[in-house]
Amino acid sequence: MTTLTSTFSALSDSTRFGIVEHLMDHGEALAGELVLGSGISGPAISRHLKILRDAGLVSARAVGTKRYYSVHSDGLRAIADWTSSRRAFWDSSLDRLEAAISLDEDTRK
Repeated sequence: MTTLTSTFSALSDSTRFGIVEHLMDHGEALAGELVLGSGISGPAISRHLKILRDAGLVSARAVGTKRYYSVHSDGLRAIADWTSSRRAFWDSSLDRLEAAISLDEDTRK
């Protein structure tokens, strides 16, 4: 659960969430490309990228002095797996609620 806690914590910041969304939509990008149009400084983007890397959501690939960032699919898969595992809980809960409402309606007739 610690991994998921750090994952959700990293994504709770709107800037970091936006970075992940950008990388998912546009693919691999240089840190400088993430700065353009964001209104955030290069050092601030670097700090956000470090948090995302530490949480396992983003990976970096070095080419010379440049760093290319991309979404790390294992980190996102962990979120999807957790969400799917909770779906059974909600489906079961909603089924019980539906049965209770149906029973209540039957007793009122």
